[in-house]
Amino acid sequence: MELIVGKDSTWSLRVWICGQLTNIDFNIKVIDLTDADYKAQVLTFSPSGLVPALLDDSLVVHDSLAIVEYLNEQSNGELFPNTVNERAIARSLCSELHSGFMNLRGQCSFTLEKVNPLSTLNDGIKNEVSRIETIFEQAQLPYMFEKVGVVDAFYSILAYRLKAYGIMLNGKAGDYQQSLLDWNLLQEAIKQAKVWESK
Repeated sequence: MELIVGKDSTWSLRVWICGQLTNIDFNIKVIDLTDADYKAQVLTFSPSGLVPALLDDSLVVHDSLAIVEYLNEQSNGELFPNTVNERAIARSLCSELHSGFMNLRGQCSFTLEKVNPLSTLNDGIKNEVSRIETIFEQAQLPYMFEKVGVVDAFYSILAYRLKAYGIMLNGKAGDYQQSLLDWNLLQEAIKQAKVWESK
C-alpha cells in the first residue's frame, strides 16, 4: 500500500498512526502542500485533490475517515471497539473531530515549531475546549475504550496541538490528554512528521 501524505497534515498523521495500530506497512509519498502546484501533484493520486489518500493496487481510498474504515476491515476490526455501542460512539467522535473545532483549527494551527501559549481564549475556542473536555472525560483510561484504537489516534494529535498552545485540561480529561501525550505512537508520529518536513 502507498499512503499519500502532506507536510503538516494532521489527518495524514492520524492515518499513519492507524497504520501502526493495524501493523499495515505503507510506502509513504510526501507532498509539500506549500508548493504552488501541490494540488496538481495530489490529483495524480487522489480524485479529491486532498491528502491523505491510500493506494492499494488499483484501489484509491481518499479521506481519512474512509481510509481508517478500510484499514479496520483489512485488520479484522483492530481499530474499533468490540461492542456495537462503543463502535457507534467511536465513529461519532471521529466524525465530530473530522468536521468540527473550526476555531481551534483556524487560530491554533498545527505546527512542529515552538509557539507562544495563548494568553486568553476567545469565546469560540473556549466553547470548543469545553466540548473537548467533555469528550476526554469519557475516557476509560489510559485510552478512550478498553483497547487502544482510532479515537486515540485521532484525538492524540489534538491533545498535542492543545499543549503546544498552552492548553492543558484538568481532572479526568487532563489525565486522558496526558496519556495521549505520553503515548509512544503519538511521539513516533511527531518524529514521522519531522521526517516528512525534511523531504
